[in-house]
Amino acid sequence: MNFKHFVVSPRLENNAFLALLISVSLAFAWILQPFFGAVFWGAVIAIVFVPVYTALLRRWKQRRTLAALATLLLIVLMVVLPLTLLTGTLVREGAALVQRVQSGETNFARYFEQVVAVLPAWMHDLLDHFGLSDFKDLQARITDAIGRGSQAIATQVYSVGQNALDLVVGFFVMLYLAFFLLRDGVALSHRIRTAVPLAPLHRRLLATKFITVIRATVKGNVLVAATQGALGGLAFWFFGIQGALLWAVLMGFLSLLPAIGAALIWLPVALYFLVTGAIWQGVTLILYGVLVIGLVDNVLRPILVGKDTQMPDYLVLISTIGGMAVFGINGFVIGPVIAAMFMAVWDLFATAREEALVAPEQPEGKGPSG
Repeated sequence: MNFKHFVVSPRLENNAFLALLISVSLAFAWILQPFFGAVFWGAVIAIVFVPVYTALLRRWKQRRTLAALATLLLIVLMVVLPLTLLTGTLVREGAALVQRVQSGETNFARYFEQVVAVLPAWMHDLLDHFGLSDFKDLQARITDAIGRGSQAIATQVYSVGQNALDLVVGFFVMLYLAFFLLRDGVALSHRIRTAVPLAPLHRRLLATKFITVIRATVKGNVLVAATQGALGGLAFWFFGIQGALLWAVLMGFLSLLPAIGAALIWLPVALYFLVTGAIWQGVTLILYGVLVIGLVDNVLRPILVGKDTQMPDYLVLISTIGGMAVFGINGFVIGPVIAAMFMAVWDLFATAREEALVAPEQPEGKGPSG
């Protein structure tokens, strides 16, 4: 190979530019990594609230900055303040529960003993085999676990206090980014779509799928979680269960898992009612959980999530669990988005391959002109 020709060839320049493009992109992602959550949720908020911004923009004669500020104010009033108040109340409820457990007012070992007392003999043998029949030892284990859990929570709270500045900075980064993405998002998204080296049809389909899945996942899951949590908390309050708000939030959080979520909280309570003789409470809670709380999941989720994402429930469940295992709380959005993009890309590939196989082959040795 002629070295002089190689060093001035367009191929070398193109490869060098591609390497530079990948390098600076990875470097940029690296410096954003400490604020990944803030950047991610800033983008998600902008995508979800774009329809609100667009409506205000039309009403206020294309005054983009004013419309973006008004949308950001609505986000703070509708999302940030309620979450802040709920978090404060939840912390107090959790601290009260820990205190009741440590003082013995709430005794999980006693509840377990009441359940075991009505079990058949073969279940007693099974519990003996696993060493769970010694209730004093079980109570000591639970107390020790609660103590270690309390210490872990206290450590996390102390860590949050130490990193308060990081939290505040991340919060303002999220809102700052959301503002500019709302105001300049159209131009930015057009720029990104133009830069992606894909066919125009593929770019359009994938961008539409990406935005649709994020909106459906966030709006649908948040609405389902809030509804199921509120209904479950109302039932617990009606039956006089302490910490109803705490259990409501846990049911709302677990309802992010389709089909099985909230039942992980209300079903054990209903079974406890049944085995301890509170028959009407147990039967009522089961009927309420299946027909009311479960109905929300069976009716709203397919309408709000599955219909728009065009993903089966089992794939939503697996991708949500996997996403949360890898990315934490952010995973309930990232997981379904990755799954939806996986399906969309493979569908495009399968369609293109099918069209290529069906198309008539050119005679050997002849070009397109024949």
